[in-house]
Amino acid sequence: MSSENQHKQKALPLPSPRHVAIIMDGNGRWAKNRGKLRIFGHQAGFRSVRRAVSLAISYRFDALTLYAFSSENWKRPTQEVSSLMELFIQALDNEVKSLNKYNVRLRIIGDISRFGERLQECIRHSEALTYNNNGLALNIAANYGGRWDIIQGVRHLASQVQDGILLPYQITEDALCRVVCMNELSPVDLVIRTGGEHRLSNFLLWQIAYAELFFTDVLWPDFDEAVFEGALNAFAQRERRFGGTRTNDTHAV
Repeated sequence: MSSENQHKQKALPLPSPRHVAIIMDGNGRWAKNRGKLRIFGHQAGFRSVRRAVSLAISYRFDALTLYAFSSENWKRPTQEVSSLMELFIQALDNEVKSLNKYNVRLRIIGDISRFGERLQECIRHSEALTYNNNGLALNIAANYGGRWDIIQGVRHLASQVQDGILLPYQITEDALCRVVCMNELSPVDLVIRTGGEHRLSNFLLWQIAYAELFFTDVLWPDFDEAVFEGALNAFAQRERRFGGTRTNDTHAV
């Protein structure tokens, strides 16, 4: 990671986000545009992951959450899925020591039970190695879906009701917030999606209720500091009202 960026703190436009989430889209099209197999796009996309993490450290974000593999991605060709799983293992093996060096805490959010035992072991090892770090919280969403996240939270609350720990009227937004993924982190402030699509694709449906959205046509392997800073500049221009009225707008309805 140090080869991508020296992690010197960068001045950000204010206000700046504390928690950024990215839907990394466009690897396949990037490869196709070059007449290559999709896996080449995923490999190039991994280099962009390294850049994004390095920049997030420099920007002093609290958290960076990356959408790596959705629960719907199992529908892709078997060979592509297998290559992605192998790339995931290689990435964990090659990067976890560097993440640990830079005080990054790595966590995989999603249902990892469907992954092979080798990948699950890599995940457990990487999470354990970085568990006590208190710098950037790096969350990789793998076999993740926003609906799955909400359902697993609801099931947890239902179990508490069944066990007499919780009464039905005590099921509130705050109660569900405490059992969905990343519940202990600051809320997502900014969602960036690359690749030109304008949809959320079942990503963090609960956690991004009031996040700002930024869409770019840039394909993920071409994501760089200029694109990232463009998103941060756009965020700084937004007025976040969280359901309230505009500042000094006494006539707003």
